[in-house]
Amino acid sequence: MPPTNAPTPDDPPDDPTGPEAWSALMARAQEGDRRAYATLLAAIAPRLRARARRALPNAAEAEDAVQDILLTLHRMRHAYDPARPFAPWLAAIAQARIADRQRQGYRHAKRETPLAPEHETFSAPATNHDESTDHARLHHAVTHLTPAEQQAVRLLKLEELTLNEASARTGLSTTALKVACHRALRRLRSLLDPAS
Repeated sequence: MPPTNAPTPDDPPDDPTGPEAWSALMARAQEGDRRAYATLLAAIAPRLRARARRALPNAAEAEDAVQDILLTLHRMRHAYDPARPFAPWLAAIAQARIADRQRQGYRHAKRETPLAPEHETFSAPATNHDESTDHARLHHAVTHLTPAEQQAVRLLKLEELTLNEASARTGLSTTALKVACHRALRRLRSLLDPAS
């Protein structure tokens, strides 16, 4: 004869948010119980986070994996069979999403090369040749532009204003500013590189 204090299937579990209770919480969530769903998510999130952190070295990647798992759970909650245990179903989802993140990280690492200071193209001052000569040539070429062209280049290209902002500042239409800037750039190209 079993002891009288032995739990029966109808008895509530000892831990209302432990893995034993997840199946019941998910079944209630499928029936529309929002509180049960919120309780379930609050209970599984720390465990999912720990699992993701063990599998993924980057904390941000681990947190993204947890969000992926929770989103997948939300999208697939209708497919859960309440007659089966919830924890293995969730573990399968978690493993798939974590594996996706690991594959994605591997693909990124395979495509990217970390840059070191020696990779810098202009790391030494000697490579920045004739900077003063280029500056002087550009300044001289700008003096050959009309005042409207100079103003358009200064506002749109150097100060990086939008056409509407430059128009408000100058009182010129946006079309006039576009034309002046286009003509100025074309003239600067021809002055700086006569071969073009």
